[in-house]
Amino acid sequence: MTKKTVRIGNAGGFWGDDLNALKRQLTGGPLDYITADYLAEITMSILRKQQLAQPELGYVSDFIDQMVDVADILATSKVRLIVNAGGINPVGCARMLLQKLEGNTNLKVAVIEGDNLYDRIDEIYPAQANFKNMDTGDDFAEIRSRIQSANAYLGLPPLLKALESGANVIIAGRVTDTSITMAPLVHEFGWKLNDWDKLAAALVAGHIIECGAQATGGNYTDWHKVQRWDNFGYPIVEVTEDGNFVVTKHPNTGGVVNVDTIREQLVYEMGDPAYYISPDVVADFRTIKLEHVGADKVRVFGIKGGPSTPFLKVSMAYNDGYKATSSIILSGGNALAKARAFGDLFWKRLNINFVKKNTEFVGYNACHRNLAATGQPNEILLQFSVFDYDKNKINEFSKSIAPLILSGPPGVAVTGGRPKPHSVMTYWPTLVPKPLVNTRVSVLALDGSIESTVDVTSITGYEQPVNLEQSPKQISGILPPTHASEYGNEDVTTIHFSELCLARSGDKGDTANIGVIARSPEVYTFIKKYLTADVLKSMFAEVGRGQVIRFELDNLLALNFLLEHSLDGGGTKSLMIDAQGKTYAQALLNQYVTIPRWILDSVKP
Repeated sequence: MTKKTVRIGNAGGFWGDDLNALKRQLTGGPLDYITADYLAEITMSILRKQQLAQPELGYVSDFIDQMVDVADILATSKVRLIVNAGGINPVGCARMLLQKLEGNTNLKVAVIEGDNLYDRIDEIYPAQANFKNMDTGDDFAEIRSRIQSANAYLGLPPLLKALESGANVIIAGRVTDTSITMAPLVHEFGWKLNDWDKLAAALVAGHIIECGAQATGGNYTDWHKVQRWDNFGYPIVEVTEDGNFVVTKHPNTGGVVNVDTIREQLVYEMGDPAYYISPDVVADFRTIKLEHVGADKVRVFGIKGGPSTPFLKVSMAYNDGYKATSSIILSGGNALAKARAFGDLFWKRLNINFVKKNTEFVGYNACHRNLAATGQPNEILLQFSVFDYDKNKINEFSKSIAPLILSGPPGVAVTGGRPKPHSVMTYWPTLVPKPLVNTRVSVLALDGSIESTVDVTSITGYEQPVNLEQSPKQISGILPPTHASEYGNEDVTTIHFSELCLARSGDKGDTANIGVIARSPEVYTFIKKYLTADVLKSMFAEVGRGQVIRFELDNLLALNFLLEHSLDGGGTKSLMIDAQGKTYAQALLNQYVTIPRWILDSVKP
């Protein structure tokens, strides 16, 4: 019998998230499923480095700790758990879990494999896939010899098969962040894999809750409106068979769910809103409708979707040199001047040419450069970073900061010992045709042995080419900015953007996205005219080396900006303190803008 409503809670948005969230979700109220997303591009690189040092690793060890704490609760409940904590070694993760539980469990554990393509690269390349970098177009041959990992983003088919096995714990590797929410809905409601609108709704539900507390008041622009920060509530979606759903959280928990927290999460790490691509469906985020329906309850509906693509995305990582970071604190009067002098003399005395180097004045403008450079700080954390392919150069850098402490400006506090060089694994996103990726679902016995295995194809039978050139966009260098001065003699006022808009930013490789959300329709009309791609390009000129692309989401009163080549290579290769652009939205909101007062008056207090 089909359930009328399926309740899915999220218990983690990244590796390192609140270890108590899983227990709180299990005990806070009724749920049918719990998901947790542990993986990102950087995470996969970290897991691979761990596995190279210790072959039995490669999974998220925090998950094991969480499960030991809640295994009895989960086993006696009807809740089913789906996670991607398996990383690049899901079987190893499952076996370690069963070992820690010492066989004293009623949990049935299933594992999904097949996303790891590392051992198949020569079979696939170049005969069946060119593995070009999908962001830059660079040739795979340039880095083939340095590849250390290659994992395809799997979609629904293996997850559905795992659910059919009856397992109440499903451990996957590199499945998409949204698919672990989508699969239970397709399984419970019996949706067809070409029912695009329902699949798109499930994808949107997964996107809203995949980052944990970001949907319930975490990283919220209006953070001061969050009344409780303790016992923080994690998101829950209550989904009906028609695909519509309500976002909420357990009662009597911290945080807040409202239209603005959901709008902020929807624009997080977004590209072209018309083409939010997953392996199973392409969702049009321009069709999403939101409605406040009660305390900590937002209804989401109206979502449209289209056919999936013939490809799976592949996350690769390759060895790419070394980097190191060192820092000291300068304090007292003229701290900024002393820090600048210290920086100059450091690089002059070191006198080594690096592939790239970076100096940051933390406490003054490290995250936002001159967008935030105001006032005279009393202290500055002076941070030096270098990257090079010659490890000897990095070693010389590591030895060079301490000798300056007694022969530079005063007010120095030592912050740590000699930094160690770290090997860098750089992200390489690419595509592979779906027919080349075959997965398998295994159920494990309590002793860790494989009890049964089923092979599953990645093809659903509904793959179609997707034209990515149809969505209207604005690109820097094409449209001139429009300034508020055009309002002539109207009564104007100068305010921070934060009084007009909310915003959230994130990253995809070397591209940062900034979603800007108007607080009223009148504000949206204004920012559509004023906040052009050129304006953003000018604002972030110090960090942005590529073009800026703007998309419009009239349904959310939002603009989405992509700042290409703005993260110094992105991920593990970047030398920036904010290597993922997480603070860029706050930089924008902190800028001043002059507007007619009636626009400000349109914003409800």
